[in-house]
Amino acid sequence: MQILIAIGALVSLAGVAGLVWCILLALKARKAGLPDDEMRARLQHVVVLNMAALGVSALGLVMVVTGIFLG
Repeated sequence: MQILIAIGALVSLAGVAGLVWCILLALKARKAGLPDDEMRARLQHVVVLNMAALGVSALGLVMVVTGIFLG
């Protein structure tokens, strides 16, 4: 079960990295000074990526908890 915990930790870290990336994308869009329509479209894309990264992070945490329970 140690391997499940290790893989889960890596998946969680990948999710957290994705969340940081979403923050950077949102800040970049904010500094670009785009019109409202383009800003809205760009931020909607960031929201989709944010939800995916959050899901990956949660999946990794589930893997870690499962590895702890089974170990």
